[in-house]
Amino acid sequence: MGMEFELSPRQAGSATVQRTSACWRLEIPAGPARSYRLAQLDDYARTPRSRLSHTPPWTLQVRARASSVDLPGTWGFGLWNDPFGLSLGFGGGKPLRLPTLPQTAWFMQASRPNWLSLRDDPERVPANGFFAGTFRSPTLPALLLAPGLLALPLCAIRPISRVLRRVAARFIQQDAARVDLDVTQWHEYSIEWIQESCKFSVDGNALLHTDFSPVAPLGMVLWIDNQYAAWTTEGRLGYGTLENPAAWLEIEEMEIFN
Repeated sequence: MGMEFELSPRQAGSATVQRTSACWRLEIPAGPARSYRLAQLDDYARTPRSRLSHTPPWTLQVRARASSVDLPGTWGFGLWNDPFGLSLGFGGGKPLRLPTLPQTAWFMQASRPNWLSLRDDPERVPANGFFAGTFRSPTLPALLLAPGLLALPLCAIRPISRVLRRVAARFIQQDAARVDLDVTQWHEYSIEWIQESCKFSVDGNALLHTDFSPVAPLGMVLWIDNQYAAWTTEGRLGYGTLENPAAWLEIEEMEIFN
């Protein structure tokens, strides 16, 4: 039996979040690279990380489609702990909080120049494109990580950035699998999260079963935006916003079980 849940809309850059007869439509307008556009539903933005709503066992089932195959920016749905509490400098209407190490379990589309893998084998763990994936990290207090922000300027020096990236990869476990399908058509997506593992499937077909299960509690998020973030194998660190056409993500028949 599905559980009750409540999601709050959040928009930036004239984006819209509309309730439809079936569920939701998240839409961002066309625009240049110099501004941030976000349409999002979540249940974490005004809640401390220690009191986020979702713990295993937890299952999401949802039908979704997007307006185009390769939209500039990112979109997706699933769970995370909002690790980049400062929104990478782009705001989006949520209160500031200290960054922390990532915990995620989601389906995500990330266009180039996004590079979201800490692994050196992008054929095994995709760094962009459409994928299902997880991050599992040690649970360290955010205050202990705050001094690490002082090291960010060092990432402008490629050899140092490469070393820091390898250090991060030792602490942050990651797994993912590419999703090869036409996202403009309706598909049924499932995320099954238990304490020991995560299972992802599309249209009833198993896609990824990983032991790198994120640490609870987590918040739920569904979004589309024009942002990118990259930390490449060569040590290049970058983030920003991209020029994009009008774009949308539609959600139907969303259920959560635990």
